Amino acid sequence: MISYWERQSLLQYNDIILGGGITGLSTAISLKERHPGRRIAVFERGILPTGASTRNAGFACIGSLTEILADLKTMPAADIVDLVALRKDGLCQLRERLGDERIGYRENGSYELLSAKEVSALEHIDEVNELLWPVLGMPAYLRADHKIRDFGFNTTALIENNCEGELHSGKMMRALIDLAIEKGIEIKTGCEVLAYDENAGGITITVQRQWMNESVRFQAQRLAICTNAFAKQLLPGEDITPGRGQVLVTHPIPTLPFKGVYHFDEGYYYFRELEGRILFGGGRNFDFEGETTTDFELSEQIQRQLEEKLRTIIIPDIPFTVDMRWSGIMAFGASKRPIVKQLSPQLFVAARMGGMGVAIGTAVAKQLAALMD
Repeated sequence: MISYWERQSLLQYNDIILGGGITGLSTAISLKERHPGRRIAVFERGILPTGASTRNAGFACIGSLTEILADLKTMPAADIVDLVALRKDGLCQLRERLGDERIGYRENGSYELLSAKEVSALEHIDEVNELLWPVLGMPAYLRADHKIRDFGFNTTALIENNCEGELHSGKMMRALIDLAIEKGIEIKTGCEVLAYDENAGGITITVQRQWMNESVRFQAQRLAICTNAFAKQLLPGEDITPGRGQVLVTHPIPTLPFKGVYHFDEGYYYFRELEGRILFGGGRNFDFEGETTTDFELSEQIQRQLEEKLRTIIIPDIPFTVDMRWSGIMAFGASKRPIVKQLSPQLFVAARMGGMGVAIGTAVAKQLAALMD
């Protein structure tokens, strides 16, 4: 049952954005900056952003050396340079928009651990640094083996990355939400979209109102789908494959000998110091088939893998206990480039962040907002 007042004043918007994560909120903010007079709403199906925006590791990254080398086997070098440029630009735009203090941005160092079977990557450091120099303006990767003993890692080699940092994902999302509200953008949580229907007057978005067991139809001139891996549910024809990322956080470790952010195994594993704890995530490559899912349930075998690598590689001589565990859902595809496009006069999409939503979400959102002019 819709009241007269609701029908008259509460169901019409210029733009509706689906997805209350980094890309969705950033798209709404960019649109409002370009068009202050537009009435804009963000619909989020969860009470909190559901996918990866509040469930990531807080890495502000451009990519590890072994990841870049793996990409060079399947992608043109020019495409890799473009992707790194997008990551760098996106991080710069995020920091400029919100400010380092508000998002807890720090540069405590970024490193990649290399196993014995990966040391051949060291032969390509100069080649990759030269490739990325036009974008980064400095050598991104340097040998840092002399730091292994101090950090306590069980690894063969260590590479320092000069172009990465870390941030507090919760503070970042809080800052995005606050900025959106400050600009007059409406954020509706618990708003599950069932369907949309394009028509001559714009687009109708049908939302489930659970507690009254009924659906509500909103009207908009434009609809943007920014739900990353979950965009596949509304756009089944798009090349979007979900990928679950699992994370654990230890209790505080008083003798923890390192700070900063770290990768290994082509970026499939990642860890960082977090207020005296270790946040450690990844392992998707251990079971690609099982982790190609939108199910948030944890996999016992992946969690065991993470704990084992903590014991044998990261802190082999330090006892630890696990405090928290969770998962997030990323989106991948045949291409590493995100999908940013107009599907019809009323319908737009920005999705498939490739596990780099923190880095590229702001830049992708600005591209989408420009399309929605």
